[in-house]
Amino acid sequence: MAPLTGIRVLDFSTLLPGPLATLMLFAAGAEVVKIERPGGGDEMRSYDPKLGGESVNFALLNRGKRSVAIDLKAPGAVDRLRPLIESADVVVEQFRPGVMDRLGLGYDALRRINPKIIYCAITGYGQSGPRANEAGHDLNFIALTGMLGLAAGADGAPVLPAALVADIGGGSLPAVVNILLALRQRDATGAGCRIDVSMCDNLFAWQYWSIGNGTAAGEWPKAGAELVTGGSPRYQIYRTADGRFVAAAPLEDRFWIVFCELIGLPEALRDDARDPAATQAAVADIIARNPADHWRRKFEGRDICCNIVQDVRAALSEPHFRERGVFGRSLAAGDKRIPALPLPLDSQFRADAETEKCPPLGADTGKYIKER
Repeated sequence: MAPLTGIRVLDFSTLLPGPLATLMLFAAGAEVVKIERPGGGDEMRSYDPKLGGESVNFALLNRGKRSVAIDLKAPGAVDRLRPLIESADVVVEQFRPGVMDRLGLGYDALRRINPKIIYCAITGYGQSGPRANEAGHDLNFIALTGMLGLAAGADGAPVLPAALVADIGGGSLPAVVNILLALRQRDATGAGCRIDVSMCDNLFAWQYWSIGNGTAAGEWPKAGAELVTGGSPRYQIYRTADGRFVAAAPLEDRFWIVFCELIGLPEALRDDARDPAATQAAVADIIARNPADHWRRKFEGRDICCNIVQDVRAALSEPHFRERGVFGRSLAAGDKRIPALPLPLDSQFRADAETEKCPPLGADTGKYIKER
């Protein structure tokens, strides 16, 4: 039996942070009932590209869930949802602070109906504080917390990250962790609770080293100049002769020594503490003399923390991931099927089928809520 078998989750969230969190709960055995507005549903349903008539982004994040379409502003909406609220274990919502209260669906209102309910609110800035009601996206959150300022391009300007770190690392993952802790606590006390997930607050854990260096030693990090942000030849991206890139991370001496030998770095430049910029320039010059395949063969089988930068298409065909079954589950829509989104759950805790579909808007309304 999967760990969350018998747990019912009401998902009022949209877009990415909440839906990814509830997808993980679903994969671990929970029943997830997605509450959507009639007509359009989750905004992500309208996104391109499409998969069998549905947004592929929506389908990836909402496979296996149930969909209930209801106008939360309509008179009697709370009463219609009451049976679901009474039977729910977890509520996940992603509105700005106060919105669910105005709808009659805030934590205090739901707790009166179901004292055991675990209520998780995911927001950009949290439920309190001067910015609580500010709009924001991932880029704003990483900018405010200092994360964006740590990485700089050749011109010194911050570089747009390829990953939505705040949405997933600051929102989805902390939501799942705290919901599981709350369920464990409820097992002991019988009481539910309210969880305040601030995507902004949760980004500081990702910057432990920069906070530690600054507060303990007064060595506040400079953009693009620290050990893992561009200030060391041992942690760099080097361009190859054919315009591809080597990701070189031989940080420890045991890796660095072998790396220097493999590429033929002059002995005088191997002590990178003397002149890091000169060593980095020399390594860049050597790597640029040969194409990526040359370096792939050179590094193959050597334990030096170096590889060739791949695009996403190549990554999906990487033999390592195939052998581990990372893309072993699939998402079906009509006559089309694509790999399902890999989730950070050990296989022993998963209950989702090998192939799942995402729910059509409102497909389960009649099953879960009262008629008018």
